Amino acid sequence: MNTKIKKYLPALIVLAIIAYSAVGLDYSEAKNISFPMIQSVIVGLFQPDWSFVYDGSGEDLVSLLLLTIGIAFLGTFIATFLAIPFTLLSAKNLWKSTGIVAKIGKFILNVLRAFPELVYAIIFVKMVGPGAFAGVLAIGAHQIGMLGKLYTEEMEGMDEKLVESMDAVGANFWQTMFFTRLPQLMPTYISLALNHFEIAVRSAATLGLVGAGGIGAPMIFAIQSRAWDKVGIILVGIIITVFVIDAVTGYIRKKLQ
Repeated sequence: MNTKIKKYLPALIVLAIIAYSAVGLDYSEAKNISFPMIQSVIVGLFQPDWSFVYDGSGEDLVSLLLLTIGIAFLGTFIATFLAIPFTLLSAKNLWKSTGIVAKIGKFILNVLRAFPELVYAIIFVKMVGPGAFAGVLAIGAHQIGMLGKLYTEEMEGMDEKLVESMDAVGANFWQTMFFTRLPQLMPTYISLALNHFEIAVRSAATLGLVGAGGIGAPMIFAIQSRAWDKVGIILVGIIITVFVIDAVTGYIRKKLQ
């Protein structure tokens, strides 16, 4: 009996959590949902407003998607380089004499990646004002924590034989870093940065919801005004953008292998 209980205990715990979550939901707003409402949403989404694709105003779909990609690219580009100093601080194999430094570095990275981009965007919008700059800072701050953690794991897991060879011929810390560690890890680091650039594009698409630039602002305005045809064309643009970026970055990652 004890064996059977232990076997099914994880499943029972999951079911109990699901049941508790379902019971705790407020279903009072469900009465406002009607078939005509659902029909209007579906019809609008599948009849996108093609006139919004490009009109030369700078507030059309193409212009805002390019702005969104720019926010994601610049934020990831900044984070790609700023994550490296945090990696040097966090990798425990670089601080064999004292582990406290690596623990402090990892703590900083955990704090940076603990908050989603939207939270950072709200903070930076209040600090520097609404616009794309706040979005870049939000993406960058979050990605430093994410990339720094991954960079640290790769640094700690790398083959130390080449490093030992450099130490044997009298190379110092920085010579070993720039001529052995970073060249060996750089293809992996670039691949990780490209992967997170894809994620950043999707994140940047929502930052406009809080005024941090990009396609999010017109999307939330269209949803609030129930302009489902405009929402539809925005979603089409985001989907195509994500697919194209995924294909391009995937091709580059294969070349790096």
